[in-house]
Amino acid sequence: MTFRTICIYGAGALGGAMAVKLAAGLGAEATVSVVARGAHLDAIRKNGLDLFEAGSETPINARLTATDDPSALPPQDLIVTGLKGHQLGPAAEGITKLLKDGTRVVMILNGIPWWYFHRDRQSPHAELQLQELDPGGRLWRLIGPERVIGCVAYQGAEVINPGQVKLSNNGRFILGEPSGETSADLETIAALFTRADLNITATDRIRDEIWNKLTGNAAFNPISALTRALMSDIMANPALCDIAGKVMNEVRAVGTALGARFDVTVEERLEQSRNFGPVRTSMLQDLLAGKPLEIVPLTGMVVSLGRLVAVQTPVSEAVFALVSQLDRENRQ
Repeated sequence: MTFRTICIYGAGALGGAMAVKLAAGLGAEATVSVVARGAHLDAIRKNGLDLFEAGSETPINARLTATDDPSALPPQDLIVTGLKGHQLGPAAEGITKLLKDGTRVVMILNGIPWWYFHRDRQSPHAELQLQELDPGGRLWRLIGPERVIGCVAYQGAEVINPGQVKLSNNGRFILGEPSGETSADLETIAALFTRADLNITATDRIRDEIWNKLTGNAAFNPISALTRALMSDIMANPALCDIAGKVMNEVRAVGTALGARFDVTVEERLEQSRNFGPVRTSMLQDLLAGKPLEIVPLTGMVVSLGRLVAVQTPVSEAVFALVSQLDRENRQ
């Protein structure tokens, strides 16, 4: 299939960055539009979307069709969602307005995604639906897991002003079909993104990549929210570092029981984390901004999938209870 119409649904930090890269990099090859909201949407309509790449003082500007009403756009060949796990359910009906036969949906998600067990060959749980991530199966029913291409992103991004996104590193993106197949769509989308100057790898084991990233996210995101600590502060505190290591070991145990392979040890992962510097995690950013926290995909699913495979996760259970209460207090 040829992907000539591309919509970024949720053009915040990471989605906005991808929108600019695709629009600037593909030119007349594709029409790129965005679904956004609020002051960010107003700024994009007025001045376009600015992207400051890592280390650059001069932004790349992209003029895009921008709307908060997806029904104002025609059906799309490709949708890229920049929404967090807890934002997807409410957006499901809007996304369906952009679907047609053959539309693929690249979902950039942290943690365990709602489609995780679709065509899973690594565990005996193929087609199990996860109610915690997809209440009532709305995403499964309205969008359909067969449309999804999984995406794991290692890209720091932040909306610094309405209509302006800044990248903190030269990131990379890993794409994979839930089935593990190297499909024609996967190859075409990977090539398209590469032409837009995105650092893309395609994999036949996307679940391994999900678990490898979750190893860090499940530990550092909730700890940072609970303590207001930057990454450098967590790594400098032996007690916090020890808790992070225990969460990582639980994540690995659950992932391994579901057939995932891990590329580094917990000790190596902690050592890598010492190089992150004074970084504010995404969950801490959301907490300080008064936004709902992305808890269930990152922490809750470690606990519930642990129960599924009979793996004990006591530290993750404690962290999940604490950060869930923090989220309730923060929302009030």
